[in-house]
Amino acid sequence: MDSPRVDDLSTALFSAISLVVRRLRQTAAPGEPSLPERSALARLDRNGPATAADLARVEQISPQAMGITLAALEERGLVERRRDEEDRRRSVTVVTEAGREALRLKRGARAAAIAAGLADGFTDEELRILADAAPLIQRLAEKI
Repeated sequence: MDSPRVDDLSTALFSAISLVVRRLRQTAAPGEPSLPERSALARLDRNGPATAADLARVEQISPQAMGITLAALEERGLVERRRDEEDRRRSVTVVTEAGREALRLKRGARAAAIAAGLADGFTDEELRILADAAPLIQRLAEKI
């Protein structure tokens, strides 16, 4: 069997992965963080405390928009502001335990949505193929 052309494969993967991401984003439950809130929360969880300006820069949004996002998260107890230990004039935002729990539950809901999809209409052989492909897709994501 001939190897697939990289351009054709990249187009097919982009289309499929984009659809999966869109569908998973639609699994939001009432009261859970919005997409910008989840993004900021996840970045704080991964990278640790950050200023609003630093978060705005990496999320590529205005500092004002990030301020609104962080205020909403803080109001719900998902993040808190603290004095920056390196520069006491600044404050940094950190994820609270409630914020970590909200992220964990969201990740669990997404995994459950994928599991439900896999359980409905995939053969054992197709599931094995997807299991073999998962580490390759992970490796691809790390190279992008």
